[in-house]
Amino acid sequence: MEVVVLNINGQETGRTVSLDETVFGIEPSAHTVYLEVKQYLAAQRQGTHKSKERAEIAGSTRKIKKQKGTGTARAGSIKSPVFRGGGRVFGPRPRNYSFKLNKAQKRLAKKSVLSQKLADNEIKVVENFTFETPKTKEFKAVLSNLGLENKKSLFIMGESNNNVYLSSRNLQRTKVVTTSELNVFDLINASEIVFLEGSLASVQENLSK
Repeated sequence: MEVVVLNINGQETGRTVSLDETVFGIEPSAHTVYLEVKQYLAAQRQGTHKSKERAEIAGSTRKIKKQKGTGTARAGSIKSPVFRGGGRVFGPRPRNYSFKLNKAQKRLAKKSVLSQKLADNEIKVVENFTFETPKTKEFKAVLSNLGLENKKSLFIMGESNNNVYLSSRNLQRTKVVTTSELNVFDLINASEIVFLEGSLASVQENLSK
């Protein structure tokens, strides 16, 4: 399948690039995409939550009242969870939320999203560009020329370009990543995906394995 290459002015360059059907033309696997997004979000969790249980509360351990004859429930310690200031019952403890997902599933998830995005005409290919200095104004001009000023967009570069990255950093709806940083969450979160021409070969090579 062929896709037209645009320049940063939003005009067709007269060239096209060929997209690998094994990457951009498969039947999407919704469940695999769900697992990949779930793993990504789980990895973002710090897991540092903690509350003190009764064994960790500072306080006296003396029996606060006699066992019988008070007309109320028996109580053995001020640190009991039933009292204010006592320990919490089965409170949260530090833990690691991440889980393993094999490489084949991760590749399938990316291919599923890319295939769906292409079917929905939400993928653009733009020739490689750079800026002499970081200029947010220049990047906003590129977005305007491509019709992306009011959309969430994900720009995928073949290699790191500090000037392009810094120019986009203050734009809330735009994110710039390299092919090595590409993940399913960002692909789904973007309304439009913009591949810089030099990034396609690397993406297709990695995902066609």
